Amino acid sequence: MSYTAHPDRYADMPYRRSGRSGLKLPALSLGLWHNFGPDRSVDTQRAILRRAFDLGVTHFDLANNYGPPPGAAESAFGEFLKADFAPYRDEMIISTKAGYLMWPGPYGEWGSRKYVLSSLDQSLKRMGLDYVDIFYSHRPDPETPLEETMGALHSAVQQGKALYVGISNYSAEQTREAARILGELGTPLLIHQPRYSMLDRRPETGGLLDALDELEVGSIVFSPLEQGVLSSRYLNGIPEGSRAASESPFLNSDALTEDLVAKLRALNDIAAGRGQTLAQLALAWVLRGGRVTSALVGASSAQQIEDSVGALANLDFEDAELAQIDKIVNG
Repeated sequence: MSYTAHPDRYADMPYRRSGRSGLKLPALSLGLWHNFGPDRSVDTQRAILRRAFDLGVTHFDLANNYGPPPGAAESAFGEFLKADFAPYRDEMIISTKAGYLMWPGPYGEWGSRKYVLSSLDQSLKRMGLDYVDIFYSHRPDPETPLEETMGALHSAVQQGKALYVGISNYSAEQTREAARILGELGTPLLIHQPRYSMLDRRPETGGLLDALDELEVGSIVFSPLEQGVLSSRYLNGIPEGSRAASESPFLNSDALTEDLVAKLRALNDIAAGRGQTLAQLALAWVLRGGRVTSALVGASSAQQIEDSVGALANLDFEDAELAQIDKIVNG
C-alpha cells in the first residue's frame, strides 16, 4: 500500500537548533540500531518508520554496523526510502557513522582516512543515497591522528557526500580538539552523540555537556532509556522475551539487581505523579532545560514510537522533582 505522509506531521513536534548551526532536529529522533535486521518483520519495520515520520520525527539515525548483521539496517532503510519516502527526502535528516568493525583486515574499522571514506561510500550505496545529512566518526581511534579522522569528515563534506559532520563516544577533551581541527578546516562540528540517561551521567560528570555548551555544538543522546531498563518492563523483575532475559551483550540479568529495581519503582512513582510512564519520564529528563538537542529512541513497534512522543507533552520539572530523582538514583 502506498504511503502518504500525515498532513499535520509538524503540528506537535518541537524542533531544536543544533548548537550554533542552522539545522534543527526533532526533540525525538529514531535510531535504527537493533530493530532493522532480517530477523525482524518487514511490515513492523515499515510501520515504525511511517508512524515516526507522521509524528514529526524527521531524523533517522543509522551506522554502518547497525542491523544485525552489520549493514542490514542501512540496506533495509534504503528499501523503505525508495518505496515510501522518496518524495520526502528533503524533509528528512539521515545520519550514518563509521568507526566499528565492518570488514576484515587493517582497513575495516577505526578512524583512518582509508576506512572512513570507504565506509561512507558503502553506506551511501546500501541506502541508495547521493549524500547523508550527518556523517559521524563513531568512536575515537587511539592510533590514528585526530587530524586524519577529522580531515576525512571534512573531505566527505567537500565531496558532497555529507552536509554536516559529528562525533560519537568522544571525551570532552577529544571533543574540544576535534572541534578545533574541524573549525580550522572550515567544516564546523555540528553535533556530538554520547550515551546519557538518568542512570548514566558521564556527559555531566566528565564535563562533556559543559564543553558542548562552550563550543556551541549540539548533542543527541543515545540509550536515554538504558537499553529499556528505564521503562515499565523491569518493574517486577525480568520478563521472558526481554533484552535482559536474552543475556544480550548490552544488557544482562546480572545488571538488574534488587537495588536497581527498587530505584526503578521509586522513579516510576515520580513518573505517575507527572502523568507519565517511566520511559516518558526518562526521555523528558534528558531533554529538560534544552541542553540536549535531541534524544534517540529505538522502537520495536509503532506503539513504542507513540509512547515516546508522548513524553514531549511535559518536559518541565520542578526543582524538588529533580532533587528527588537525584536522591533516588544516587542513594
